[in-house]
Amino acid sequence: MRIIIGVGAGIAAYKACELVRLLTEAGHKVRVVPTPDALRFVGEATWAALSGEPAASSAWTDVHEVLHVRLGQTADLVLIAPATADLLARAASGMSDDLLTAVLLTARCPVVFAPAMHTEMWEHAATRANVSTLRQRGSLVLEPAAGRLTGADSGPGRLPEPAELFRIALRVLARGGAGLAPDLTGRSVVISAGGTREELDPVRFLGNWSSGLQGYALARTATARGADVTLVAANVALDDPAGVKVVHVTSARELRDAVLASAAGADAVIMAAAVADYRPAARSAQKIKKTGTDPEPVRLVQNPDILRELAASRPRRGQVVVGFGAETGDLLANGRAKLAAKGCDLLVVNQVGGGLGFAVAENEALILGADGTQEHVPRGPKETIADAIWDQVASRFAPAADRP
Repeated sequence: MRIIIGVGAGIAAYKACELVRLLTEAGHKVRVVPTPDALRFVGEATWAALSGEPAASSAWTDVHEVLHVRLGQTADLVLIAPATADLLARAASGMSDDLLTAVLLTARCPVVFAPAMHTEMWEHAATRANVSTLRQRGSLVLEPAAGRLTGADSGPGRLPEPAELFRIALRVLARGGAGLAPDLTGRSVVISAGGTREELDPVRFLGNWSSGLQGYALARTATARGADVTLVAANVALDDPAGVKVVHVTSARELRDAVLASAAGADAVIMAAAVADYRPAARSAQKIKKTGTDPEPVRLVQNPDILRELAASRPRRGQVVVGFGAETGDLLANGRAKLAAKGCDLLVVNQVGGGLGFAVAENEALILGADGTQEHVPRGPKETIADAIWDQVASRFAPAADRP
């Protein structure tokens, strides 16, 4: 694939070096197009050495090749990282005062902006208006990460990590022509991921094997399709996905509170987390010591059924609710029974065992609909399953005109 990496004039330009390396090592042909001021942070020689291609910033370079047209016409993806406030403004205004903004006008492929700037600049009304304009035109503008900025400042506006931008690029490329029109733009979605833990004492808990990989794949895929994503993550050891608001929790009750709070304004909620059905009735304040005799039985109490509660309450009209079920027996029979019991719109049933299930990169799934539909997703990457789930969810959304 032919990828243009546009680099704006921000201190985060150094992170784009790693992004270029990841993309070229994955076999993509990468051309870096920095703005003239971006070269104050990272020079042409660095970009050329990393990409194996010349790095021009002026439309007057190689005029005989008409670079400002050819680069945009032949690219499969344009990814701007970092996208500064100035670059977003010029792109939204349709300016073409350097090679990069000219390429943006000629590009007929998916365009992704990864903003990076100080919090005050990101939150300014002018920047928000420019972001809205770009999204309305079909560009994918990621939400920046929150964290340390330049100096002692901290807050929203940090460029997502290169590895996460790399994963987003792969998701957009995988969608091919469909990536030209992010079909979840304007939609707000909530996803739960990972496995909850119920504390027995300060060092022990009841838990499960869920790694959060499927939930994170759902979050990255939804972001690549334009959604505003909130991810409620329970005990995962994964990097926060680019452009996603992440809420970290531990127990089932914490997960319930976080999901319900976020679901109030969501178009869809996907409960991919493995939620403990039970918790200890009492938590010991001290480590339970071995006494040489059989311990006292641990009395368990039931945790709230979050999926059933969501499906019954529907805090937003037309909200699509999706559940997950890990099964070891008859997938169809068990899945249909669970779907009916929970009252959700879709249930994604996974087979556990035989190299499938938790903490693996691949899986297969059966997506069951309350309307009687069913779709088998053959074994493959969890991102492929995620796309199939979002296809089903998107088909159930009410038209924009009918939304509250």
